[in-house]
Parts: sequence; C-alpha cells; structure tokens
Amino acid sequence: MSSDSRAKPAGIARDIANKIDKKRDPAVERETLEWIQAVLGDSYKIDMDRPYEEVLRDGVILCNLINALKPGSVKKVNKSGGAFLLMANLEQFTQACVDYGCRKEDLFQSVDLWEKRNIPAVTNALQALGTCCQRHPEYKGPIFGPKPAEKNVRQFTDEQMRAGQTIIGLQMGSNQGASQSGMNIGNTRHIVD
Repeated sequence: MSSDSRAKPAGIARDIANKIDKKRDPAVERETLEWIQAVLGDSYKIDMDRPYEEVLRDGVILCNLINALKPGSVKKVNKSGGAFLLMANLEQFTQACVDYGCRKEDLFQSVDLWEKRNIPAVTNALQALGTCCQRHPEYKGPIFGPKPAEKNVRQFTDEQMRAGQTIIGLQMGSNQGASQSGMNIGNTRHIVD
C-alpha cells in the first residue's frame, strides 16, 4: 500500500504527525543532500529540486552512499521493482550503517522514509552517519554532523582518591536531617475520641 492511498491521520495521530513535521528543517535537509552529493562525487547526480523525501525514498542513493563510505557494504542495490524490493534497499542501508559503526538507536525504520512518517528521523540518521565517518581515520571526505566526543582520560593521585572517599555524595543522602529516632515499631496507634 503506498503512502498516497493511506487515510489521512485524525485525532492524536494527526497531532503527532504535525509535531513531527514541525521538526523538519529545509536548510538541514539541503545540507544533508549536499553532503551526500559531495561523498558520491560525479558518480551519481542528485536532483536538488525534488522533495528531500522523494530523493531518498527508494534507498538507491543511500545504498550508494554507504558503498562509497565502505565499499561492498550493500551487495545488490535494487534500482527498480515493487515496493518490497525498494524497501529492501532501506533495510540494507540501515544494516550497513550498523556494520559501519552507527548505533541502532540513531537510525530510522524503513517506514519512516518509505511512508514519509518521520522524515526528521532520516535526517538525524544521516547526521549520525556523518559523525560516524569522522571516527574512521581512513575517511578523508567532507565533514557532516556533530563532531564526535573525544576520550578525556583523567589521572588522579592516590592522595586525591583517598580524599574523595571521605565525602558523602548527595545521592547517598545526608547524615543530618530526618532519622528514625522516635519511631514506635510494634506499638499500636491509639485513637482518642
């Protein structure tokens, strides 16, 4: 069933769809397509005038992108066929992203793009892929997405470690304030009229 023949959402589903659509940023979507074009180079020409979700929907560009980053990630890219074959491209892309080093939590589900349910999730996934690229030392392509966090190892002396053992952290409670003094365990409660 294509997204065009699907009934329009109503009630809370409409509210959720509207909230998701408000998260879209055309400038970021264009920047995403420009990054993909820069990575693919002249091997694939992206039509920047088409709607963002339509450019990416069949998964062909996404499969070519991951193959450009890690050759051989997607063995067979389905360029035509029914919805099932084209959605398989999206599944292959997300699996290849996981194999490349992206977290599953950062990726989108196939229906998010195929049925245009959550396009911001697609953009976030591509930004996560761009960040993941920056972690690979062999990647020399264009930078996209947030800069990955770097390791910040700290060295403490034995004296500093011992000093820290004497401090009671706030999450452990306090040695002042409420206590169990005055508790009458075992006594019955007397009600006076």
